[in-house]
Amino acid sequence: MTGRVRRKPDEAKRMILEAASRLLSAGGPAAVQVRAVAAEVGMTDAAINHHFGTREQLLESLLRFGGSKLKAELRTVLGAWADGPVDPAALVHTLYTLYAGGYAALAIALHQSGWRDPGSGLLDEVVDRLHAQARLHCASTGRTPPSREAIQLTMAGLHQAVALEPLFGGEFRRSVGLDTAARDRALDWWIALLRATITGPEVSRGSGGPPRAAAP
Repeated sequence: MTGRVRRKPDEAKRMILEAASRLLSAGGPAAVQVRAVAAEVGMTDAAINHHFGTREQLLESLLRFGGSKLKAELRTVLGAWADGPVDPAALVHTLYTLYAGGYAALAIALHQSGWRDPGSGLLDEVVDRLHAQARLHCASTGRTPPSREAIQLTMAGLHQAVALEPLFGGEFRRSVGLDTAARDRALDWWIALLRATITGPEVSRGSGGPPRAAAP
C-alpha cells in the first residue's frame, strides 16, 4: 500500500489554495467546498480543516492568495515597463483576468458575510510607476504632469470598474443601451483614459485659456 505523502505545511497550504483557485474559476465561490478541495488534492477533509480551520477561513485565505497572485503579476507588468514606455493595456487586462477568474464573486461574497480586508496599498507600486512616467513624458512635451492623486483616483475608478466587470458589467452597459459585446470596448476605454491621464492635459494655445484635457 502506498504511504501517505508528507508535505511541509507551507507546501500543503499552497497546493490546497491552488486547487481552490481552480474550483473558484470553474464554478464560483459555491464550488469551493472542503470536500471538493480535498478530492482535488488527494487529501482528507480533516487535512484541509487542519490547515485552514473552517471553510470560511479557507475562502478568506483564498482571497488573500488571489491578492498575492495579482501582486506578482503586476510586478511582471512593471518589469516590462522598465525596458520602455508604460503601456496600460497589460495592466488593465491583468486586473480583469484575475477578477474574471472568480475572485470578484469571492470578494463580494465575503464582504456580504461581514468580512473586511484591513490591507491597503495593493496598487501603490503601479501608481508610483505611472506617476514617474507621467512626469517624464510631460517634461519632454511641455505639458503639466498630473498629480499623484489624479493618478490614484483614476486607478481607483479603473480598479473598481474592472473588478465589478465580470459580475455587473453587462447590466451597467445595458442600462445605457450597449450590448454585451461592448465589454472589450469598455476595457479599451479604460486603457485610453489611463493613457490620457499619464499624457497630461493639452496646453491651450490661446491666451490665458485653461489647459484642455486630452481625450481618451
